[in-house]
Amino acid sequence: MDIRPTHINRLKLAEQQFRLACTVHLALANDVQTLDVPVEWTFGRHRVSYDDFGLRHDQADLAASLLELTATLVLSGTIRDAIAELFPNAKSHTDERVKCAYQISRMLRNAFAHSFVSPRWSIDADCRDKTFAIAQVIELNTAGLHDQFLDWRHYGGPLAIFAFGRFVRTVLLEDMVDPGRAKPPLPSVECYQQGRLIAHRVAALPERAEVARAGPHGRINLGDGHYLVPLLRET
Repeated sequence: MDIRPTHINRLKLAEQQFRLACTVHLALANDVQTLDVPVEWTFGRHRVSYDDFGLRHDQADLAASLLELTATLVLSGTIRDAIAELFPNAKSHTDERVKCAYQISRMLRNAFAHSFVSPRWSIDADCRDKTFAIAQVIELNTAGLHDQFLDWRHYGGPLAIFAFGRFVRTVLLEDMVDPGRAKPPLPSVECYQQGRLIAHRVAALPERAEVARAGPHGRINLGDGHYLVPLLRET
């Protein structure tokens, strides 16, 4: 029995869940995510009302970031399962990409094993002080990570996880993305995101807004390593 299609489908579902979690996170940041729940919800013998089950916005912001983190566990665990079952001896595979994909996904999954809400790295002795990398996709340097709380900076952030899943599915499992697939509609809120910084075009400046001035090379320093850089177009 060919189990490859099963793992491909699982990877697609895990990726879609991850993308949805990131979408919800952004929608909350943009203040367009509804927090509506049923006024009253019954399910079997249980009954809840909106004032008990619903979320306030201050609660939803943190919950959305944790939802994204949990989706990271789902995708990395799904990657690990696919690699382990489809590539014999993945830990010592001759293809370095397979070996790194297995170890990164395994260590990510293990980090969540002790706590889904506060994952902590548990690095095996033979994997400490090493770098596992897939070029242009994801990199994990384990030096000093053992027993530390997981931070997205350790592996490159959510887009690294997205690229990781796509790489495993399209390159290692050879399930290419269909270029003729139906595309999602254009976002209703036009924004651009760099890291966790979200930029919107506004019709007017908010009251008491501070106007930043361009520095050297025309750049505007937004802080925390972020800059607005003018695009130079050929004429």
